[in-house]
Amino acid sequence: MVMPKAKNESKSAASGSAYEELRRKRMEENRKKLEELKLPRLSLALKPSPKPPKSSPMKRVKKTEVVEVRRSGRFVNKPAPVYREVVTYERPDLPRRYFKYSRKDLANRVYASDEARAAATYKAEELEVSLGNDYPTFVKPMLQSHTTGGFWLGLPNSWCRTHLPKNDATITLIDEEGEECLTVYLARKAGLSGGWRGFSIDHGLVDGDALVFQLIRPLTFKVYIIRVNAYEKGDNMEALDAADI
Repeated sequence: MVMPKAKNESKSAASGSAYEELRRKRMEENRKKLEELKLPRLSLALKPSPKPPKSSPMKRVKKTEVVEVRRSGRFVNKPAPVYREVVTYERPDLPRRYFKYSRKDLANRVYASDEARAAATYKAEELEVSLGNDYPTFVKPMLQSHTTGGFWLGLPNSWCRTHLPKNDATITLIDEEGEECLTVYLARKAGLSGGWRGFSIDHGLVDGDALVFQLIRPLTFKVYIIRVNAYEKGDNMEALDAADI
């Protein structure tokens, strides 16, 4: 006598084998259809071709070739010429008093007021106009760096390019009494260096003074000094107002 459980197992096994047989037949049919359509070949044709391996880039080496310069036989053993302008300048032998300077003077600086400075500059400009146009002129108001610390006097660049040499030179300053003072003009910096200290100290220049420089000869200035202490606070503006009337 067969048990119900055994019957169920035999039925499931039979149905499973039938399903596998049916699946195998469908797969075979699909394979044949694919071969008829030539799809496997097309899929292989559509696959990208493998890229060749990248080769490491090689460094390009520049080749230099040494070429001997042709020279005349007469100059083979002689040094090559140097095409460069050599400018020599002999600085003047300035007196020792031009270089005496004490640091304690810096503590006694006196700064001019704006009103007094403006009044002195205004009078210097008036004097410049009165000198006429026969000789080139310019006005230079004095600062502390011109009269106490450093003693360097910068000149107007455009004026220097027009009226002074392009190389360093010795410039003579002549005051209103006819006394002469030698100074060193530095062309590249457009200013007076050595010798200006002596001129400033000898003439007691202070902050706020205004100087009129008149080029009366090549490398020779006539210098007129307008003193800032001549314009007291309160009176200088009245002098300016009177000049405008």
